Amino acid sequence: MPDILVLYYSRYGNVAQMAHQIAHGIEQVPGMQARVRTVPAVSSVCEATEDAIPASGPPYVSADDLCECAGLALGSPTRFGNMAAALKYFLDSTGAQWLSGALIGKPAAVFTSTASMHGGQETTLVSMMLPLLHHGMLIVGLPYSEPDLTTTTTGGTPYGASHLAGADSNLPLSEEEKRLCRALGKRLAKTAQRLQNNP
Repeated sequence: MPDILVLYYSRYGNVAQMAHQIAHGIEQVPGMQARVRTVPAVSSVCEATEDAIPASGPPYVSADDLCECAGLALGSPTRFGNMAAALKYFLDSTGAQWLSGALIGKPAAVFTSTASMHGGQETTLVSMMLPLLHHGMLIVGLPYSEPDLTTTTTGGTPYGASHLAGADSNLPLSEEEKRLCRALGKRLAKTAQRLQNNP
């Protein structure tokens, strides 16, 4: 079965929860499955070496995960309107995949969580799109045919799924946010399926 790679970095668990909702949406599409992966944190002092296997949660992403995927959902918390350093660090290491064209023509979607409603959700989503566009990926967003997109008072943007975590990063995903995450996963999987069936 074709895999959609759900790749994320999560500090307080909110982006991880979103990743699992997106994976659920992917697996609602018959014949598609999600491969959930994460990236290790980056040291602010020097380059640190993490164990090959995380203490908990999904495995760390590998180059094979990236090359083998039929599509990619990329998630990060917001850091001053940008993606987190840990995710950027990983993306900066994908020069070999760029050179080989491993991701050209594959669909991609992005998702994020912020502490405040206007904390840079949309700029973070766009910041994650930029390296994906350089890789030749096709960006999939959320259309306004998703009713929650026009009524939500928490997260949700046409650029991708988002979550309002609150000042202490402890607000659970709202029902609207969950539905939008699942809708994004489903749309990404359906797009990947169509592209594979009509190369």
